[in-house]
Amino acid sequence: MTSRPPFRADHVGSLLRPRYLLEARERAKTDPAEAPRLKDLEDQAIRDIIALQEEVGLKGITDGEARRASWHMDYIYQIGGIEKVASNIKVHFHNQAGDIDFTPSALRVSDRLSLPSTIFADAFQFLKANVTHGIPKLTIPSPSMVHYRGGRAAVSTSVYPRLEDFYDDLSAVYAQEIANLAGLGCTYLQLDDTSLAYLNDPEQRKMIAAEGGDPERQHEIYIQIINKALAGRPDGLTITTHLCRGNFRSSWVASGSYDYVADALFNQLDVDGYFLEFDDERSGGFEPLRLLPKGHKRVVLGLVTTKRGELEQRDDILRRIEAASKFAPLDQLCLSPQCGFSSTFEGNDLSMDQQRAKLELIVDIAKEVWGEL
Repeated sequence: MTSRPPFRADHVGSLLRPRYLLEARERAKTDPAEAPRLKDLEDQAIRDIIALQEEVGLKGITDGEARRASWHMDYIYQIGGIEKVASNIKVHFHNQAGDIDFTPSALRVSDRLSLPSTIFADAFQFLKANVTHGIPKLTIPSPSMVHYRGGRAAVSTSVYPRLEDFYDDLSAVYAQEIANLAGLGCTYLQLDDTSLAYLNDPEQRKMIAAEGGDPERQHEIYIQIINKALAGRPDGLTITTHLCRGNFRSSWVASGSYDYVADALFNQLDVDGYFLEFDDERSGGFEPLRLLPKGHKRVVLGLVTTKRGELEQRDDILRRIEAASKFAPLDQLCLSPQCGFSSTFEGNDLSMDQQRAKLELIVDIAKEVWGEL
């Protein structure tokens, strides 16, 4: 086994919720008395999710994000100074059958940002206590997501007349959160980030411009925010990031090669690994990998899609790994699904058995290619 994450066979984080948990969550929405029962069922589901990962041979073990309704907003709303507000903005997701319009929850920065308590502390401690093989991995949204969700309009000008001060406080909150998580024993942390992937799409850069942002530099601004948050990270803590172009009920938002952000992403962002989706033509080719610096950084190739249940052909994945290795050293590459299986509680359009088969395929191929996990 490689001594540090990301591992040769890895995964993004979220996994399908069992039906009994989805039903319990629905009951709890209307009946407060169901809350204790929901917590017990979450615990049960997470133990089963951990067992699944250990059984198929994965080394990075998550709780499948099974306590969350959303991969990012459950976290962001716990940052001090942020409140939940109604949204009338529709996000257009696309899939093979057509489009899905989704109106997500919105946020408002109405006070100075703070960290009242360590976010997801209890969830991580439960995960850590129940993992028997492998390393517990926690996934949280990248700090850039706090800004990208609403831009300057979502940040009170009376609280933050200068957006730079908001960025500084955002970095400080994340720095404290990261230090606290490390103090709880977290050694593998992932910052999930759609913004850096979305900015590859010219349509998304137009949106940034319409909001009064800097479409040419926004990805560099986000990288600076993240780096400030990581500057004092403890020794022994591996931090990766996952770039995604949208993942909701097997649908996506953005398209575009990594070319636009690749240089800054690989050479400025101070993380140990990058989970990148490469499951179809929306992500472009492997050419941007040529900018990955030689050394310890790794790219985890998301070649196995979570958006469809059909199992990929082994030889196709092997050929694509070989193609990627023409642009980055094979020793700096790993393999994973392209995204999570359930970024929101609804999950993508595939079965539990199909999810397991995809994870097993990733583990088997990693053993064949690298001789280790």
